[in-house]
Amino acid sequence: MAKNQSPKRAECLQKTRLQKTLLTGAIAAAATLSLWGAAWCRTGLAALQDSPKTIVDEVWQIVNQHYVDGTFNQVDWQAKRVSLLDREYSSQEQAYEAVRGALADLNDPYTRFLDPTEYRQLTNKTAGELSGVGMLLKLDTRKGRIVVVEPMENSPASRAGIKAGDEILAIDNRSTIGMNVEEAAKLIRGPVGTEVELKISRPGGDDFELALTRARIEVAAVHYTLKEEGASKIGYIQLDEFSSHSAKQMRKAIEELSDRNVDAFVLDLRGNPGGLLYASVEIAQMWVDRGAIVRTVNRQEKSHDFEANRTALTKLPLAVLVDGNSASASEILAGALKDNGRATIIGSQTFGKALVQSVHQLSDGSGLAVTIAHYYTPNGTDISQKGITPDITIDLTLEQQQRLSSNPEAIASEQDPFYTRALSSFRAQTRPKPLAVQ
Repeated sequence: MAKNQSPKRAECLQKTRLQKTLLTGAIAAAATLSLWGAAWCRTGLAALQDSPKTIVDEVWQIVNQHYVDGTFNQVDWQAKRVSLLDREYSSQEQAYEAVRGALADLNDPYTRFLDPTEYRQLTNKTAGELSGVGMLLKLDTRKGRIVVVEPMENSPASRAGIKAGDEILAIDNRSTIGMNVEEAAKLIRGPVGTEVELKISRPGGDDFELALTRARIEVAAVHYTLKEEGASKIGYIQLDEFSSHSAKQMRKAIEELSDRNVDAFVLDLRGNPGGLLYASVEIAQMWVDRGAIVRTVNRQEKSHDFEANRTALTKLPLAVLVDGNSASASEILAGALKDNGRATIIGSQTFGKALVQSVHQLSDGSGLAVTIAHYYTPNGTDISQKGITPDITIDLTLEQQQRLSSNPEAIASEQDPFYTRALSSFRAQTRPKPLAVQ
């Protein structure tokens, strides 16, 4: 403590460390924000200490400093603070509801309060990790049993010898009969280092029990395979989301498929809701050797340009599949590939989310996602509420949509109009041009 500085003065000058994540952005350096202004320190510090009002004011301060719209959707944000702090809150839940009501006035569905459970779920998702034993499950509706689809590589489940087709009969002595997959998964997950007891039935063998120690599991966001299409080899890559591990997994997919001498790539972004900004930029740099990737612009009209850095891994033909659920970071990637002429975009109009959020951890473990910037494609296009227009538009019939959604094996097959159109585009690119008549 500085000499002659009172304890109360020192307490007023304390700042809280808030973790930030850029959605459609990566884990950023911790930002230090003051929870209380000087005037509030003089008049109301005691009322805030150990009070639900602490969270209320943390949220107000973050929005006041970072929200993308300086008019706060024509809301008097200073008056909003006075109103919020004049109220009495008997519980954290009351404070949470007050915060949600204040944020609703911004009319921005992406600026939202997250209770502690919601905050943990979001950060686990963007981290691309979970705490569990590492196996994919499904419900066998015929038997009413939870069945292992496959154990993840190098996971506690794979090391313990769990195999595809194993049935999970009980979890910590609780029968799985009548459970759905989500309920079973929730019981299996838990803190790293703790144990879960599984009773397993293996077809053709005896039932047995296993005690597995939960670990941090990296979730696969990238799935890839080589497809033989006539005389051509196609590297098919499906990207589920832009997590902190997505770029590393994408690099592995491109390199391994390139080593197998593919002739072209299909990158499937259908249903990808987005994720981390820097993951989308890093993945774009694997495909685009030179040129702009995306521009972000904040409340002060300060822009940041992300560029390709001559680190492209391949120059082979590329088709990108998109649909109405391809959003946010998916649109950043698709926009960069389209505007740079690097890929043929195939599918339906994308979602149209051209905003960047940061996610802040609050002092009680809850969180706040707040919109901090707009983004624009390399050509300067604002896709907000419009989306990316494909180079080749495909609108599925209701029957086609139902067929694809009910049969995952139809994806990237001759039954998939998006994929077959990508193959046609490759053939058109390699078709010999007719000789000119002399």
